[in-house]
Amino acid sequence: MTRLLGCATTKGAIHNFTAGLAKMPAGRSIRVNAVAPGPVWTRLIPSTMPPDRVRTLGGNTPLGRAAQPVELAPPYVMLATKEVDYITGATVPVTGARPFP
Repeated sequence: MTRLLGCATTKGAIHNFTAGLAKMPAGRSIRVNAVAPGPVWTRLIPSTMPPDRVRTLGGNTPLGRAAQPVELAPPYVMLATKEVDYITGATVPVTGARPFP
């Protein structure tokens, strides 16, 4: 688990930074949000991981698989629309039902 310490620490920092930063421009109708992906299958995965890890990527999520890149697009699009003007300071987890702090 220590190999994930840097990743977990960074995700926590981004989550807190997003929430804190959102307060600064809120009065000017500027929203600040983040999307926090879990394991995502990209073309870099096979070139950056050993084969046994590639085969099991995302297998430890409740959905049992990694996300496809296209599955990340809807949260970004939603956060960019006018209809969600009241959402700011949020971090949207796209984690395959893996808990997010």
